[in-house]
Amino acid sequence: MVALVALLGLLAGPYVRTLAGAFREDPGDTRAEARAALARTLRTVPVPAWPPVVELATAAVAALVAWRAGPPYVFFALAGTALALIDWRTGRLPDVITLPSYPLLALSLLPTGELPRALLGAAALAAVYGVLWFARPAAMGLGDVKLAGLIGMAAASLGWPAWVLAAVAGQLCGALYAVALLATGRASRDTEFPLGPFMLLGALVALCSGR
Repeated sequence: MVALVALLGLLAGPYVRTLAGAFREDPGDTRAEARAALARTLRTVPVPAWPPVVELATAAVAALVAWRAGPPYVFFALAGTALALIDWRTGRLPDVITLPSYPLLALSLLPTGELPRALLGAAALAAVYGVLWFARPAAMGLGDVKLAGLIGMAAASLGWPAWVLAAVAGQLCGALYAVALLATGRASRDTEFPLGPFMLLGALVALCSGR
């Protein structure tokens, strides 16, 4: 099963690469950008590019999540990989990917029987990040708040310890990166960097921690 998911991730990798490359830092018209990104992605041929870094990363994340958490979490792994790449490149988390991922993730979690707790976890983590955004709107965007709900849904379905781990690990990963930038002189205290990839890294840690 894990090998099959890895193959699925490898085939999905070109789509993830294309989708991630279709977004810009300041698109102007986000609706037009979303339509163009969707059209470009649908025309993609599932053949890995060279070097196949994105394809191999997508396959590895999908297989790891399937192995440690189960097949219902593969969609989250694929969507999360795309969102992490987009945020790292552009500093944005497009609603056109994040928002539709909520119902799709909910459907994929139905077989777990933990959807009520997952929805509660989504609301709880989104609320936590909403408070953080309200307190320091310059430090994070609303895209991070919406992503937090998605992460909370996936993590809470595995149990509240996984939810706590996802919440803490995401912040810790971001803080360690900031410290590393400061220590190497590549940033100042006012330097901004995308938080989404680190939030998703924390979610990966939580999903791989097991039930």
